[in-house]
Amino acid sequence: MSSQYPWPAMRGIAYGGDYTPEQWPRETWLEDVALMREAGVNLVSVGIFSWALLETSEGVFDFAWLDELLDLLHDHGIAVDLGTPTASPPAWFFAGHPDARVVTRDGTVMGFGARGMASHSSAAYRVAIVRIASALAERYAEHPAVVLWHVHNEYGVPVGEDYSDQSAAAFRTWLREKYATLDALNAAWGTTFWGQRYGEWDHVGVPAAAPSVVNPSQRLDFARFTDHQLRQCFIAERDAIRAHASQPITTNFMANQSWTTDMWAWAREVDIVSDDHYLWAADPEGEIGLAIAADLSRSVGGGKPWILMEHSTSAVNWQPRNIAKRPGEMARNSVTHLARGADAILFFQWRASRFGAEKFHSAMIPHAGTESRVWREVVALGAALDRLDEIRGSRVVADVAILWDFESFWAQDLEWRPSVDVSHAERIRAYYERLWRDGITVDFALPGQDLSAYKLVIAPAQYMLSAADAANLDRYVAGGGTLVVSFFSAIVDENDAVHPGGFVAPLRDTLGLVVEEFLPLREGSQCRLRWSHDGATATLAGDAWQEDLVLSGAEIVATYVDGPGAAKAAVTRHRRGDGAGWYVSTRLDAEGLGILMSAVYADAGVAPAGHPDGVEVVVRRGEHADYVVAINHGDDAATIAATGVELLSGQPVEGSIDVAGGGVAVIRTDEGGGR
Repeated sequence: MSSQYPWPAMRGIAYGGDYTPEQWPRETWLEDVALMREAGVNLVSVGIFSWALLETSEGVFDFAWLDELLDLLHDHGIAVDLGTPTASPPAWFFAGHPDARVVTRDGTVMGFGARGMASHSSAAYRVAIVRIASALAERYAEHPAVVLWHVHNEYGVPVGEDYSDQSAAAFRTWLREKYATLDALNAAWGTTFWGQRYGEWDHVGVPAAAPSVVNPSQRLDFARFTDHQLRQCFIAERDAIRAHASQPITTNFMANQSWTTDMWAWAREVDIVSDDHYLWAADPEGEIGLAIAADLSRSVGGGKPWILMEHSTSAVNWQPRNIAKRPGEMARNSVTHLARGADAILFFQWRASRFGAEKFHSAMIPHAGTESRVWREVVALGAALDRLDEIRGSRVVADVAILWDFESFWAQDLEWRPSVDVSHAERIRAYYERLWRDGITVDFALPGQDLSAYKLVIAPAQYMLSAADAANLDRYVAGGGTLVVSFFSAIVDENDAVHPGGFVAPLRDTLGLVVEEFLPLREGSQCRLRWSHDGATATLAGDAWQEDLVLSGAEIVATYVDGPGAAKAAVTRHRRGDGAGWYVSTRLDAEGLGILMSAVYADAGVAPAGHPDGVEVVVRRGEHADYVVAINHGDDAATIAATGVELLSGQPVEGSIDVAGGGVAVIRTDEGGGR
């Protein structure tokens, strides 16, 4: 690992989780540290929701209990990720500053008793968070237990947008800085529509609930403003800590599970990317959503090792149906995060709470105690991670990128789009799942990034695309890249205005076509496509959407058999410079995506890995060795090709290894040295 990359000053892979000793008597603390040593825990996060105990009234601090705790943890060899408790202001704060409460879009003032309920635009809140962050950093910057700072908790969850008076004033300030003049704002928002033109800055407000659909350009800017305000709160705390402390500083994202914050922008402000991830119980293949979140966390951090700050040992408590993890599933989840670049495996939380809103959330020590299966698996995982410590600092390298653009998602999710069946989350999952099943590792990227390192780039849902980003994609293709663009992409510019020249116009030269008209299908309707490419023919199935394409150089790969687009082009390929641009104008099912991507892989020079179904294999590359990580999500043993040493067992591997059903294997190979 490069010495230039900040990482907590500790050995091996970090293992542990959120620790809330304030919920327990002192005698339990002594039991906890003994059990942490038994489990192999070497890092815990503390203080995240302790504001009321640390600052008992405005400007009055009580650090005695935290002093005692940090000393105890350090004496037992356990490092600390010290949190700032600003996600949950105390009752005294709201009593003194009632105008700091969040207001919902419909005007409801949010009450006390939850978390994340302060207005990110409140001046009083900004002062208070800097005060507590400064006090903590000044006192504990030199404490030997503290190796990492954890600012706030899950920004934007559960509250992101705030429609209070403070927010409205801050929004106007933000707009002035962005547009400088009302003429520029009016032009960007298209305020000549519905007579919305502004003649005074004071007349510009937040996009609160209205009789009909509110200006979508205003809504998009308000989403950007919200993200900015949340991030400014983080920066204020970060800078207050940095004035006293030198340890790395992070905050916990919720990759692929919260859309409020732009992780690309946030990743530039943290020293280390960290993420909280929880399986969605309704998803029978939650391991695929987990892989998406892990790859996104790695990608926004530029490929550097990252921290899994939270996941669960078993069930969570906040979903409609909270499904317990089966034996071995916790280990598989943990190793998957490790495989995809995490160098820290942490949980929420250490000991299950007896009271409060999360008392039914699983923990490393569950309510059943240390005689439970969960505890035995926690101890076994700690031992396994200790045997894998040499992986730390190695990286994942991918040949394929999927475009992931939060601002485009914010715009696409607004009202009055052509079909409720068109979802960016669904299309990204569909394309990612196809590559996951084919054993192809994926990075996520922005459309404006340097994409030259990738053989293949996929844009499953790039509804909003600026002219500059379109030009970047065109250069990528002309330079030899293969680009796949799915329907309802390149429709609007950065102000949510339809591009001059119509739908897909900025990619006309790249794809060799434009879209004349959307042809959404009725609910439940399906369509057939006749595929004909490189001598192979097939019938594909689609649903939800068709388009009327006007070709200007693209070759037809598939044609609609039926539906409103019958006999028209459905899938196309266009040679552009040394590369090729593919366009898919319908929602293909899994089988259809398999046929499509087989042809695309051949175009791009990407080879599916050919692993057995349900087996996930990712390679981490180190300076002196590579590490093949195999996770078998199936019930039966599976064989994968590998040569080296299996680190969990210490056994040599010659040519292949059998991975037990529900098991994992990590093989150190003799290869290494990066890409």
